[in-house]
Amino acid sequence: MKTLTVQEFFKRYPDDDTCLEYLMRKRHGAVLDCPKCGKQGKFHRTKRHPAYECAWCGYEIYPMVGTIFHKSHTPLQKWFYALYLFTTTRHGVPAKELQRQLGVSYPTALRMTHEIRKHMAKVDGETPLAGDIEADETYVGGKAKGKGRGYKGNKAIVFGMLERDGDVMTKVVPNVRKRTLQPIIAENVEPGGTVHTDELRSYSGLEQAGYTHKTVNHGAGEYVDGSSHVNGIEGYWARLKLVYSRDSRSRLEAASRELREGVRVPLQPAEAA
Repeated sequence: MKTLTVQEFFKRYPDDDTCLEYLMRKRHGAVLDCPKCGKQGKFHRTKRHPAYECAWCGYEIYPMVGTIFHKSHTPLQKWFYALYLFTTTRHGVPAKELQRQLGVSYPTALRMTHEIRKHMAKVDGETPLAGDIEADETYVGGKAKGKGRGYKGNKAIVFGMLERDGDVMTKVVPNVRKRTLQPIIAENVEPGGTVHTDELRSYSGLEQAGYTHKTVNHGAGEYVDGSSHVNGIEGYWARLKLVYSRDSRSRLEAASRELREGVRVPLQPAEAA
């Protein structure tokens, strides 16, 4: 199927009413049997609510109930455009970009990205990371000829999040700044979870985003503090680098491209311990 251009999108979905009509037909059809009176016919749009009513008995159907749009004060057309952006953008849409494109507040954009990602994950058979999450970053790449061990100019920065007894998600990032890492956490980890990190200052403020944040101070020689540690994700890094160290340059470059798009793989509980 041909992808719509932006102009084609707004021509097809010019306003909220058009979007609601599409949702009604897609979910319930143009003609249906009334769940209340049992008579068959068309349901007509009401002026009182975002609903359609039976021409015979007045029974109302709300097309947005049971969807990510339900109980949202954001215009339906903006939701549709957000979905359009997600389905036409290869690398996903950060909440800040959605805020800019839709002209909504950042909390609204963040909530929309959460809901859309949850829905897409459900369709794909995945769910957001939840519970106890270990987050960490590392440098991946081959050795540079004539350079010392600390040289990182030829390496990619990879950020990872591991759900204990669950999956691990990795992604190449341009840097380890707060404004880079925290949006990735917010867009892929269910609010209310516990995020375990080291002492990197880029992770400060996660509590304001709805997470419990626990740290271990590697600089002070602290690697475990009760249940708080990042040993699982660091073990994953060790296995990842072992594989990469045995690979060819072309295979490394291909793997790096996959990581840039964001990779999520299942992790056996024994490996996460």
